[in-house]
Amino acid sequence: MTETGPPDLAVVIVNYESGAWLARCLDSLAAHRGDLAVETVVIDNASTDGSADAAEGRAGVRLIRNPANVYLSPAWNEGARRTTAPWLLFLNPDTEWWRGTLADLVAEAAAVPDAGIVGPKVRNVDGSVYASGRTFPDVGDALGHAFASPFTRDNRFTRRLEMDGWDRTTARDVDWVSGCCMLMPRAAYDAVEGFDEAFPLFGEELDTAARLRERGWRVRFTPAVEIIHEVGVSAGGTRRRRESIVMQSASMYRYYAKHRAAGWRRLTLPFAWMTLRARAELAWAVERVRAR
Repeated sequence: MTETGPPDLAVVIVNYESGAWLARCLDSLAAHRGDLAVETVVIDNASTDGSADAAEGRAGVRLIRNPANVYLSPAWNEGARRTTAPWLLFLNPDTEWWRGTLADLVAEAAAVPDAGIVGPKVRNVDGSVYASGRTFPDVGDALGHAFASPFTRDNRFTRRLEMDGWDRTTARDVDWVSGCCMLMPRAAYDAVEGFDEAFPLFGEELDTAARLRERGWRVRFTPAVEIIHEVGVSAGGTRRRRESIVMQSASMYRYYAKHRAAGWRRLTLPFAWMTLRARAELAWAVERVRAR
């Protein structure tokens, strides 16, 4: 594949108020491309902080400025439609490549032909390992995690969800990986018709993984590639942070209603809605107390 040939990989980045992170992300991609022909599509959701300007005029980067914030899943789908590359990497702007290359990640995925999503090892900005690669929780663990995690993540529900005891030094199948960096073969993306836009922000990675697994695809974690992720950059600010907490709970409700509430469990939907709404208010209250 030559530089002038069709791209092997399309990187789709949705940007919103990411400050200096988008420039760092794009610099990182350029330095860790490997031997692939890569194009990058940046969808900017009407940022006002000038962050999208970092994508303007870069070789191999197309910038699309949306007139309004359409959130994540619709913008990811828009970016995917703008390319025909056989591999799609959905990447947050608040990430940087830590170890390995884009080519290494594609090679890992190509070695598992029925992998619908492959995610790398994710590190926090302090170098600690973020728990990407998790289980789909049962209802009990989901409730326990929802109400215990705002206070501490060191609880048995969250530990089970995050597959406590696995040090993430080995490749393995998982139920789902962090949406900050997901590589998909286009065949898998097309098989589920892209991201469900009923999950505009949060929950899209769980929903997509669940739909892929229902169709026989696997979800794979690999430690061969590592990235750094600064969680929540685009959700900064008091008003936006509260909005994001409420949206997260709404997305979890949609996930439960869509994938876990079959048969008699439909009767639990009003309880699930009230519980998740209460969880959002609790999480917001805890954050405000800690900020004082």
